[in-house]
Amino acid sequence: MATKYKFGDNRLPHFITFAVVNWIDVFTRERYKELVVDSLKFCIKEKGLNLHAWVIMSNHVHLIASAREGFELVNIIRDLKKYTSKMIISSIESNQQESRKDWMLWLFKRAGLQNSNNKIYQFWQQDNHPVELNTNKMIEQRLNYLHENPVESGLVTEAQYYKYSSATDYYEEKSGLVPVSFM
Repeated sequence: MATKYKFGDNRLPHFITFAVVNWIDVFTRERYKELVVDSLKFCIKEKGLNLHAWVIMSNHVHLIASAREGFELVNIIRDLKKYTSKMIISSIESNQQESRKDWMLWLFKRAGLQNSNNKIYQFWQQDNHPVELNTNKMIEQRLNYLHENPVESGLVTEAQYYKYSSATDYYEEKSGLVPVSFM
C-alpha cells in the first residue's frame, strides 16, 4: 500500500505513529505495554535505535526516533513492529484472564486475511506515518503533542505522571522506563 509518508534522513529525528488494527484498545493491559517497553530497550541496545521520546497509548504508539550510524530507521521500526506483534498476540493467546481474547484474536485474524503479507494475524496497521523533524519548531510541537497525549486523553492530570512515556525524563529530569537520547 503506497503512502505519502516516507522515512527521510536516518540521522534526523522522525515523529512516528503506529496503531493497532481497528484501533483496538490492547494497551489497557500492563503486560502488553511492557512487551513494547522491552522491545524498545532491545532496539536501543542492539538495533541502532536512538529514541528521543515515546508514549504508549491504549491503541497506538508515538515515537520520536532516529538511527545510529550504519542503521536504518525504517528497518528498526519494521523489526520492532514484527517482533511486538508476535509477542503481544502470543501473550493474548496465553492470558487466561483476558476477557477480550476471542474477540481480539478474531479481529486480528480477519485483518490478517485481508493482507497477503501476513500468515495468520495482523496486529499493527501497515503504515508508520513517519514525519522527518527538520526544524526546532517541528521537534517542539511533536514533543509536546506526544507528551500531552495522555493528559488530553484523561489518563493523567500532568504528563510526567504517565508511566508509559518519556515525559518523566523531560519534565522531572528522572529516568523513565526506557532510556532516551535528548535532542
